[in-house]
Amino acid sequence: MSGLVDSFGRVHRDLRISLTDKCSLRCTYCMPEEGVPWIPKQSVLTAEEIERVVRVAAAEGIESVRLTGGEPLISPNLIEIVRRITSIRGPSGPLEVSMTTNGIRLPEFIPGLEEAGLSRLNVSIDTLDPDRFFELTRRDRLIDVLAGIEAARRSTLKPLKLNAVVIRGVNDDEVVDLVEFALEHEAEMRFIEHMPLDAGHTWVRGEMVPRDEILAALRKRFDLEPVPGRGGAPAESFAIDGGPARVGVIASVTAPFCANCDRLRLTADGQLRNCLFARDELDIRSALRDGASDQAIRDILRAGVAGKRAGHGIDSPDFVQPDRGMNAIGG
Repeated sequence: MSGLVDSFGRVHRDLRISLTDKCSLRCTYCMPEEGVPWIPKQSVLTAEEIERVVRVAAAEGIESVRLTGGEPLISPNLIEIVRRITSIRGPSGPLEVSMTTNGIRLPEFIPGLEEAGLSRLNVSIDTLDPDRFFELTRRDRLIDVLAGIEAARRSTLKPLKLNAVVIRGVNDDEVVDLVEFALEHEAEMRFIEHMPLDAGHTWVRGEMVPRDEILAALRKRFDLEPVPGRGGAPAESFAIDGGPARVGVIASVTAPFCANCDRLRLTADGQLRNCLFARDELDIRSALRDGASDQAIRDILRAGVAGKRAGHGIDSPDFVQPDRGMNAIGG
């Protein structure tokens, strides 16, 4: 039994680690175009520090690690970090190590990631239209993202999943096209409700396209059947036209899955977060650099889990958006 069990009985088995807050894109729902206060370089965890935290977490029952950013392919130590983490074994065996990326540098990185032991990839793509892509990301890099997805399709890093944040009046008319694109690339499309996690704090609820609306649009083209056995997965999965192909919806706002959440998050500057929307953090970096024992690191992990609330509270009248934007929290 995992040692990371909160007061609601949720067993924590998944750790999301942000490697950097920097990104090669400037997605409107994540970061402002200019004036981002970057994490100082000296505050970013080293490969050795990340490995140490993961070893302790694995001994406590963590079974999977997701590497995120910002954009993790920007991290100068990415391959070394993957190699170090994939060598770790917990009580249930080797860790599953995956990564979420914008895909821009995947063609050059995939051979090293495969050799280092990465299991699979999630690639973000919100639109297939070049003009919309530039409007959403403020960068003309769609051709590079598409090349990254093709490289991922040809790789051993499977299953491949593609993520899109759906925003009303921006890309909500592309949900069917994105699913068809994913099917052509042997990938699972996953749609994400627009969440209040932008660094500029400009989120407006009316821009969010809810789960039911996404599914209604998809059902005009596909037959969808719910896939049982979701467990703690953030995405609700549906078989497409009888399967085996699937599509997923991550409805953090309108259909939150907090009751089954099994995730912890470690920011690039070594702060432990027990919820994507948490406003409190626990400082692991300082403990590491002050010579803390493994037991002390274990105590911080357990304290983070013990302090986890029942839910994120987006619909609560007293909800306050986290100070950090998504780029500094990690996906």
